[in-house]
Amino acid sequence: MRKLRAAVVIAAGALLVAACGGDNKGSSSSTTAGGGGGSASTSAAGGASTTVNLTQGGNVNIEVVTHGQASDPFWSVVKKGVDDAAKVTGAKVNYSAPDTFDMVKMSQLIDAAVAKKPSGLVVSMPDYDALKGSLQKATAAKIPIITINSGSDHYKDVGAITHIGQDETIAGQGAGQKLVDAGAKNVVCVNQEVGNAGLDARCNGAKQSIEKGGGKLQVLQVDLKDAAGAQNTIKSKLQSDTSIDAVLALGPTGCTPTLAALKDLGLSGKTKLATFDLSPQVLDAITAGDMLFAVDQQQYLQGYLAIALMNLYVTNLNTVGGGLPVLTGPGYVTKDNAAQVKSLAAAGTR
Repeated sequence: MRKLRAAVVIAAGALLVAACGGDNKGSSSSTTAGGGGGSASTSAAGGASTTVNLTQGGNVNIEVVTHGQASDPFWSVVKKGVDDAAKVTGAKVNYSAPDTFDMVKMSQLIDAAVAKKPSGLVVSMPDYDALKGSLQKATAAKIPIITINSGSDHYKDVGAITHIGQDETIAGQGAGQKLVDAGAKNVVCVNQEVGNAGLDARCNGAKQSIEKGGGKLQVLQVDLKDAAGAQNTIKSKLQSDTSIDAVLALGPTGCTPTLAALKDLGLSGKTKLATFDLSPQVLDAITAGDMLFAVDQQQYLQGYLAIALMNLYVTNLNTVGGGLPVLTGPGYVTKDNAAQVKSLAAAGTR
């Protein structure tokens, strides 16, 4: 029995650690990988041979539906994790996302995925009320669900096996405290996706820490469909209130117009800046001293673990979390480790 357990642990470890191959970008794409190892064989008492196949993914079909496009700097890393895990497990995986942040379109994509009767469904859940109807259809059809990235507050309500991501309120509180420690008193939180519960939680968490530290935080909404307009909105806010000493962006796409606005105003490196999540531009800004830090939720793990764990559930009835979400963050990237993370980001895994 000990040998069998050891073999299972080793095979599972190999499944989760091994990562290979490229990524495909687009609103809907499929990754199919055949075979490739994963069997652990051991002899039980009396000479009988027992084989535990943890990666028999050839007959496993997993639908992935997220609110973020695979071409987005953040979501391309999630997609890379999805693709790499598909290659390791041999599962057939299809990734879909709406062209923009659109909950109606996303619910339609979930409905289409459920209609295919997949082995499992991996889905982000930024708006529980908007998506719960479609996810309840998946549960009714006995399709196992794993939520990723957003949905930590409601994954149990849709019957998901587990949630993989970070607690956004805790992450927001951590970001706010780091800004307080850096001396910030008047902070603007730039929200680029109004209605995204995860982003709201980030701002609210940061606000709690900043107000506890004696400062204040106000939310500034921007529309990234109008890049120039978003940049001008941030510039106008900074010009109208010169007491603002820090800006907290909620993602790389929201950070881009913020960096540009600060540069236009000659405030780069002077007004404190932090963001959530990583991109090459974010890492360059941290290295250059134009940004204090980025909150890293390690989204590659969200894509990779979702496929690996769903495959293990379908093929081996494994569950994880024990009723709690699987946390991938928050971690922090600062000037001290930005260069190391940047070298890993070149491979598309950070």
